[in-house]
Amino acid sequence: MNLAVTGGAGFLGLHLCNRLGDKFDEIFVIDITPINPAEYPENAKYFNADVRDFKALNTVLANADVVVHGAAALPLWKKEDIFSTNVSGTRNVLEAARKNDIKRVVFVSSTAVYGIPKKHPVYENDLLIGVGPYGETKIEAEKICEEYRRQGMCVPVVRPKTFIGTGRLGVFQILYDWVKSGKRIPIIGNGENRYQLLEVDDLVDAIYLMLTLPEGKVNDTFNVGAKEFGTVRQDLGALCDFAATGARLMPVPAWIVKPLLELFWIMRLSPLYKWVYGTADKDSFVSIEKIERKLGWVPRYSNAEALIRSYKWYLEHSDEIEASGITHRVAWKQGILALFKRLL
Repeated sequence: MNLAVTGGAGFLGLHLCNRLGDKFDEIFVIDITPINPAEYPENAKYFNADVRDFKALNTVLANADVVVHGAAALPLWKKEDIFSTNVSGTRNVLEAARKNDIKRVVFVSSTAVYGIPKKHPVYENDLLIGVGPYGETKIEAEKICEEYRRQGMCVPVVRPKTFIGTGRLGVFQILYDWVKSGKRIPIIGNGENRYQLLEVDDLVDAIYLMLTLPEGKVNDTFNVGAKEFGTVRQDLGALCDFAATGARLMPVPAWIVKPLLELFWIMRLSPLYKWVYGTADKDSFVSIEKIERKLGWVPRYSNAEALIRSYKWYLEHSDEIEASGITHRVAWKQGILALFKRLL
């Protein structure tokens, strides 16, 4: 059986290919970003194809049996690229799968579809209100998945919380850099809110169940997140304690820092987009009871364990990392945040 992974060069794609390499005969890595073959299993084949190019997708998927559709334009991308990639790209993947008689496509959505909920935990049938183009397009993409379900395809949808792990950089690299430097770490608000994360290996385990369990169990929508998590103060405090660099948390009133971060984002002086600073002082956690009950999925890592595991990888590779690009696998330029780092 052959597995195709769109977005295979990304953070999740890399982990999917490596964790599932021995589960499939061949893995087709579909992305517009080149890969380093040494980072992938021997049975991985790279295809330079854009999900917005139906003809290219149709050709690649001709020999695939199941698909994980993880390709997505992130919030830092231009609005038109977010819509064309996340909406049109999803339709192209599903249509190419249908034409090639592929019965199962796992779609990687996001808990960003819930916006900033007023009650917690959030359940799969709660109201969907996307924040910004990214959240809006994930909702539209899920509607397309529902269309193809009605046509007889099995299209499991996974809504993961923010996931981290070995090799995760992006916004988390900024946090790790400050912790490693022994700086005061600003947190928006008092830090008593609960913010659920997810270890990427736990996410891969969930996706594998969606690829392999009977259709009647998996042809549905599932939240995925850590089972054990505390407050922001507790989880980030555990990271600072582990690092033992002198880094410590510094609560900052939301009414002061949020308007500044919004201004910095509008002026493109900061890489922190609205979803990051807009939810940082809010509770943000989903119920995972449905996937536990229906699929028997059991997450292995708590928030604190996932943060520490990711930070340890960062320490081992920090000398190799340069700020470039806007994906989760590269460091982001800190912009004006670098000035504040020096002051703190």
